[in-house]
Amino acid sequence: MFKLRKSEIYRGKKDFNAVHNRGRAFTNHALILLIVNDERYNGKVGFAAGKKLGGAVVRNRVKRLMREAYRLNKNFLRRNCGMILVGRKFLVTAKFKDAEKAFLDLCRKAKLLP
Repeated sequence: MFKLRKSEIYRGKKDFNAVHNRGRAFTNHALILLIVNDERYNGKVGFAAGKKLGGAVVRNRVKRLMREAYRLNKNFLRRNCGMILVGRKFLVTAKFKDAEKAFLDLCRKAKLLP
């Protein structure tokens, strides 16, 4: 039910570029959310954290926060779109509740929640 399968996650550069080029961006202090409304990307998600955030340990922690926020709330989101979540500097020191709140705020802004 709450599991995030590997088949639901973007892996390759080609997939990320497709969403990035065709998608629409929504931002807040913690995240950037790129969304493409297309049936080909049905319910897939990607997570990214740039090198400006810090070393590998820091970037992996940011991606874990985003992955967990998505995983716990994915059943409430529209499934007819693909999305990429990009972490910002705020998430480096943020707690999980802050990350989840920022994610849900962006989802409301992007009209992904019913």
